[in-house]
Amino acid sequence: ATYNILEAMRVNGVKNIAFASSSVVYGEDAPLPTPESHGPCMPISLYGASKQAGEGLISSWVGTFGLQAWIFRFANIIGARGTHGVIFDFIHKLKKDPSRLEVLGNGLQEKSYMEVGDCVDGILHVMEQANEPLNLYNLGSHDTASVRRIAEIVVDVTGCHDAVIEYTGGDRGWAGDIPRARLGIEKMLKSGFDVTMNSDEAIRHTAACLLSEIGLE
Repeated sequence: ATYNILEAMRVNGVKNIAFASSSVVYGEDAPLPTPESHGPCMPISLYGASKQAGEGLISSWVGTFGLQAWIFRFANIIGARGTHGVIFDFIHKLKKDPSRLEVLGNGLQEKSYMEVGDCVDGILHVMEQANEPLNLYNLGSHDTASVRRIAEIVVDVTGCHDAVIEYTGGDRGWAGDIPRARLGIEKMLKSGFDVTMNSDEAIRHTAACLLSEIGLE
């Protein structure tokens, strides 16, 4: 898909592209917090590999055909109108059985969470401020939250206070999952942009939004 977009841009004379990449391109052995300069990037999932491949294609089009590109490596982006993800799944599980919440893994998986409105504002800000042929930025928050903490927040927001939180065990929720991730955001901050919500606040806001959309009945 990325190749087709880039080729269509070349044929039609479109010169600018912003690409939604991901923190998962760094893999699981990267230092925390992870700066944009870290390499080599060794993703452990097919999703991560596809994002890294997209970045490579864009970089080659910039160098060969004179495009200008902004590549954004996102933390976990959450917010209203979500259709998947851990908060979405937890609400659906509690809707099905308000007495029990199953959590994949041991609950200690820990990552940065960024509210989608902050993410969009960050993209637009960086595109206005950064003017290199190829611009690479991490977008994320200052802190992290564990899956255990997310479960506690969702239980609180839904009012299912009697729900027993149960863990399936293991250090990750699924094959290709990265147990711990936190992006270095110094470059983002230096551009003049900062988030309005930390991870906990973004999780609570998202849980409230999704609860109003999904409901428990």
